[in-house]
Amino acid sequence: MIAPFQDSKMRWLVALCSLLCCWFLAFPASAQVEITAAELDRGEAIAADAITAAERGDFATAEHYWSQLIERFPSNPAVWSNRGNVEVSQNKLDAAIADYNQAIQLAPDAPDPYLNRGLVYERQQDWAAAIADYNRVLEIDPEDAFAYNNRGNAAAGQGDWAMAIADYERATEIAPDFAFARANRALALYEIGQKREALHEMRSLARRYPVFADIRAALTAVLWVQGNQGEAESNWVAAVGLDSRYRNLDWVREVRRWPPAIATALERFLTLDAPPSS
Repeated sequence: MIAPFQDSKMRWLVALCSLLCCWFLAFPASAQVEITAAELDRGEAIAADAITAAERGDFATAEHYWSQLIERFPSNPAVWSNRGNVEVSQNKLDAAIADYNQAIQLAPDAPDPYLNRGLVYERQQDWAAAIADYNRVLEIDPEDAFAYNNRGNAAAGQGDWAMAIADYERATEIAPDFAFARANRALALYEIGQKREALHEMRSLARRYPVFADIRAALTAVLWVQGNQGEAESNWVAAVGLDSRYRNLDWVREVRRWPPAIATALERFLTLDAPPSS
């Protein structure tokens, strides 16, 4: 299972100028407020500033910018959905859901607000609601690899490993280079006891993506409990050099949301609980 911060990614609606024009023209003349080309250009610049602020982790400033755009362009779904994204990053989950709801009301056939709202439902462990949103995304776009991956994450949250694995496999069929979906499948296979196949997939991913911190940490856990201590420690040096958060088991379990079996294996490594020598 993968948390929203990495593979279950929120999607930005960034084509702001064209969206503003389209949505302005879609409303009846009695509801329109005249929008000049200069105002559209200014809106595009504010949107760029909002995204830049979010990229540097200044989510409060990004939220302020999106709020400015909402005041001026309230009928545009992009600005509502994007503000929801930065609210999620500040753990303002109820506010984010309200913004995604507004985006969905304005654009019921746009997939991204459903995808983003599903991520919030996952954070709240409302697996059924998350799955319903991902199902809606797939109704709109049956080839959306992120929706399959995210639905797999929510199914894993329910303990439905068969559904999770099937969704991860479908995600990688659609997007063969979707490394996190492949990693998710490997972790799920390990959870259901298919450890040889899981290890094979982890090794394959590590060869193809040598700076993939998540798979390096997973290999550490698997190899440690198998007694391959030297190789486990080598992968660990790579993993924490790339992302030190794997030192924190609470983060691994609650944020990254590794399945129980491999999280326990990592705990054994971190506590130096070595397997008995053969």
